This record gives sequence, structure tokens and C-alpha cells, in this order.
Amino acid sequence: MPRLIGEHPLAKDSSGRLISRVGTVFPYADTIVTIPGIHATQRVAFVEILNREHEDAGQPPLSEYEQALHWDNSVDLVMEGDTVLIRPDPSKMDLAFAADDLLQKIVPKHKIRFMHVMDHRVRDAIKRRGENWRINPLPRGAEEMRQMILSSRIGIGGQPIYYYNRATGTRVLTCGSFGAMTGFDEANLRVHLSEIQDFSGRINRHGYPEISFFKATGFSAADFARYDFYALSSEELRQVAKQIYEKFAASVPPEFRHDEIDSPHWRREMFASLISHEEHPVPEEVLLGMSSEFYMQIEWLPGARIEDGELIFDTVFEEAETDEELRRICDDKVKGILFNLIREFSDLEYVNIGRVPQSLSKRPAATGRREVYIAEIMLKGAPREEVRVIRMVKWGIREHLEEGKDLLTAIMEAEEYIEYILDRRLGCRQLGMNLPARIVARKISECFPNMPAATNGRPLWATYIERDYVPGIATDKLPRAKFANPEFALRFAALMGKAAAVNMVVGRTSLDGSVVFDDGDEVIILGSDGLPEDLIISDPTGTFNDYTSPLLEMAKFYAKPINDRGAIVPDAMAFAAKYLDAFGRELSRIQQDYRKRKRGFDNLFRHRRCDPAGSYAYRWQKVLERLDATDPDQVVAELSSHIRFGHES
Repeated sequence: MPRLIGEHPLAKDSSGRLISRVGTVFPYADTIVTIPGIHATQRVAFVEILNREHEDAGQPPLSEYEQALHWDNSVDLVMEGDTVLIRPDPSKMDLAFAADDLLQKIVPKHKIRFMHVMDHRVRDAIKRRGENWRINPLPRGAEEMRQMILSSRIGIGGQPIYYYNRATGTRVLTCGSFGAMTGFDEANLRVHLSEIQDFSGRINRHGYPEISFFKATGFSAADFARYDFYALSSEELRQVAKQIYEKFAASVPPEFRHDEIDSPHWRREMFASLISHEEHPVPEEVLLGMSSEFYMQIEWLPGARIEDGELIFDTVFEEAETDEELRRICDDKVKGILFNLIREFSDLEYVNIGRVPQSLSKRPAATGRREVYIAEIMLKGAPREEVRVIRMVKWGIREHLEEGKDLLTAIMEAEEYIEYILDRRLGCRQLGMNLPARIVARKISECFPNMPAATNGRPLWATYIERDYVPGIATDKLPRAKFANPEFALRFAALMGKAAAVNMVVGRTSLDGSVVFDDGDEVIILGSDGLPEDLIISDPTGTFNDYTSPLLEMAKFYAKPINDRGAIVPDAMAFAAKYLDAFGRELSRIQQDYRKRKRGFDNLFRHRRCDPAGSYAYRWQKVLERLDATDPDQVVAELSSHIRFGHES
């Protein structure tokens, strides 16, 4: 067991608050220090304890070199809730992993996470161990952002008046917190003013200030330096505190003079100050919670590491057998996916698998299975990782059994549905829809409780569809500011118009009949110049649902992408014209292509069962008949008549 100087890292007081919010690990001395203070004072305290022990043993104190060696080989900890966060030095990941090993002797592995999510060196080192699930995630939405800010409140030797930047170790002092502090009793006011005076002039070992002043310009540690707060009379103390506060307030924009956690603007700026390094500003897309798909939207799961070609599952799977909390994150489907991957690739270097907690599209939840996973795969010698999206098939054997069908019927209908999905994709590609280049259907076995007796307790096969990840931004999540660039807006309009034409032809709707477009599956690929270069439909869900309605009747629904953005583009008329031109050209091209190769299109699914009740071959036939009977010019004119610039459609 490691030597513990201070309380257990996760120890709490009688009110349920953590006794210590920071800790320091000395891996090569098998020691963890959690006594109150900051990391610097914990390192000093550790050396002082060693020197006292040397003195008691009749030995000389540590030399400056030996002290520096201990300090340089220490690792910072931050405690939050029931989690210990390791703040690694990105250039010393071996040291961070040594600290992790030592911590695991007193803290469960799943309660230890790694920080510095924004640093690729940290991510790379952890993902090579197959442990993406142990990277402490950034908040995924406004409420999680709010909770992170509230939980970051921390003190040094007194009240929690600061907001703690876990990435840099800086404590952020706001004008609002300082104003509240001036109302402290005299003794507490002296302590905290002296504390700010002392630590605001210090730089931590990572090169960042111990205390910074939120959004302040022209206000710094120098404004505290000339005072001896313990020598001032009570009246002088209050007067000085008031003067310092007034200068602090004058240096801060009005909207940041009070802590307003419920203000989106204040919250966003505070969040940015708590996760960023000064030399690495936080991208707008991260603040809006829509890029950085892996680390803001994905819940990474325990998996396995690969050593000498051998698959070794994470030890937490064994612990999950008796731990309810661990069972939630130890997903047995991950094992099945890993098995499939290692069977396919003999040269895997590492794999990380995560799940998407909820759909990122705007469509309402429907029946059937909805689990979606991400697999991050690295092959030996490959220049970069491959990323796959894994979606469980909505209607499988289990779902049909739950409907009361016998086992054979359930198996047959599940297989027919997979065939329908794959045929539907082929039909979309045949008509020109731009889809990910590769998909494959795979199976895993699952055990389900309360299944009919016909299964005899045996595992059931479940199918998933695996496709390439599309590295772009969904059209409905593009920052509004990008549309201020006229060239961006026009390129976007052209790509959207082309995609809308194909979307209409294949009758892409939800089960309630509403058109599905521009709601999360349309992904814009940006070129090196930051302008739209391509548009890919990541998932053709809903295509061929409507195979009977005339295209002329559908046209009005495709005005919405233009109407929704008419007020934010520089030239709404040009924006609409580009969309309509691309739409008309693509609709005419699809129709001409069909008429040119009519026999090939008509015979594509002739070998499949054609059932008017709704088989895919029948739907394909009806979609082609509808396309052939359409006048593209009339459809474009109808669409144009529904465009209302700057208003919701």
C-alpha cells in the first residue's frame, strides 16, 4: 500500500464535501500527499517530512538535487465528487501511468481519470492502452457545463472563492467572488486578501499563474502588493478592500462583474477559461458542443489492450460481476465488437470503443433498437487511425420475439430486414446519394433475460451495421457566424440544393410522413480553405419510406433549409438562387440518367420479391415510375414559391 500523508483522496467531511481538492503523487517514493494547500505546498511539505525523517535517523538532509528530483517526479491530482483526476505532464506520460498504478491500490480504477483532454500527447498515450474511457470528458451540454463550473469552486487555505482550471492549475478569481469576499468578517477578510496578495504573484511549475483575475484588463497582483493587510486597522482594511474591488470592477466589462451561472454568455466564457491553456484557445465548435465528436459526445467504454497481437480485456470487466456501478459502463457488446475486429485485422495496434448516449439528430425517438457505437482503430504502420460508426440494427431477432413471433419467424424476418437495409443503400447510391464509401453487416451474440422458452436460454444473434466515420460538421450544427462569409454561404447552398434533390427522389421521410432533411445526417466537409467542399449523407435512414406521393407535393418542404438561414446570409436572394439552381440541375440529371439507362435501373432488384405490401423491390419500382412522371421545372417553381426570406417555413 502507498504511504498516505493526509486524508484518503476521496475522504469527505461531515457535510459531504471533499476534505482536500488537490493531491500530489510521488510514484517513485510510493507516497500520496493530500494535506490542505496547493500542489507546491504539498511538494514542500513532503520534502520537509523526508528531511525530518533523515534527521531522526541521523542522516543529512536532502540535497537540492534530491529535492528537485522528487519535485520533478511528482504528479498532480485534482479531486472532484467521487473521482480522482490525474493531471499529467504530457511529456512524461510514463510518470502519469506510474501514479495511476499507485493510486489504484487505494482508489478503484474506474474512479481515476486523466485530464488534459485537449492535448493530443495525452490522448495518444491513453488510447494506445485501449483506455479512452479513462479520459475525463468535457461537458456535453449547457447543464453539464453549468455543473462543471459550480464544482470547480475551490479554496487555498480559506473559503472556496476561486474557480479552478484543472488544465493549468490556475485559480480564477471573478469580480463577483471578490465583491462577496469584501463582506467577510474582519479576520477572514485579512486572511483572504493576504492569500490573494501572496498567490497572485506566483507562477506554478507548469508556467501558469496560481491566481488569475477573470476578464480583467489593467488589474493584477500589483494592485495588492503595497499593502500589509495584517497591519491595517479595521476601518483601513474595509476601505482598502473597497478600493481594490472598485478598481477590479472598473477593469472588467459590465456583463462579467457578477457571477451569473444562468447567463449563457457568462457561462460560456467561464467554461472557456476553465478548460483552456492560454496558448491553446478553445475553438468555437468546442464551446458550442458540436465538434470534437469523440470527446464531447462519446461515452468511451472499458475495452481491451493488445499486447503482442493478444487481446487482453480490461480488469474492470471482472470487477463488474459484483459492482452495479461498473456494470453500467462494462458493455458486453464491446467484447463482441472487439472479437470481430481482431478476427478481421491481424495487425491491430489498439482499439477504443465508445457509445453515443443519445441521437445527435433532431428526429424524435422511434421504436426498435437505437444503440450507436464508435470504434477507433489503429493498424500497425498506418499513418492515422480509422474510425468506424457502429449502429445496432433496429429490428432483430429479439425485437420480433418480443412481438410474440416464434423463433424461426423471428430469425427470418430479422434477416429480411438486414437485406432491406443493404438494398436500400444500393438504391440510394444508384440514384446519386453521396454516402460513406464502405459499410459492412456483422453479428454479435447477446444474452437477454425474460426471453421466450423457445430460445432455451441460448444467446441470440444481434446484427450491427459498421460504416466509415464522416469527419465533418452536420449542417444543422454549423455555427451561424460561418454564414457571414458570402462564399461559404453560396457553396453551402449549392451542396444543399444538390443533396435535397436526391433526398426528395428517394422519398426520405419519418414514419409519421414528415420530410427528413437537414437534421443531423447531412455532413458538410470543409476544405483546407475552411469553405464547404462536399456533403455526405452519413445515414440514409428514412429513405424509400414515401414512394407514392408526387414529388410536386413534396417540394414545399424543401424550402425550409433556405428559409431557416435567409436572415443570416449576406445575400438571401443569391443564396436561394444557388440552392434552386443546384436542386433543379440535380433533379434533371437523375431523371435523365434513369431514362438513359432505364432497363438497368428497372432490372436492378427484379430478382427480389416484389410485394405491393411494401417490399423494397416494389418501392424501388414505384420511385422510378414517380421520377419518370415528374416535370423538374414544375417542382423547382413550386419549391421557389415557398421560399420566405428570413422567416421560418
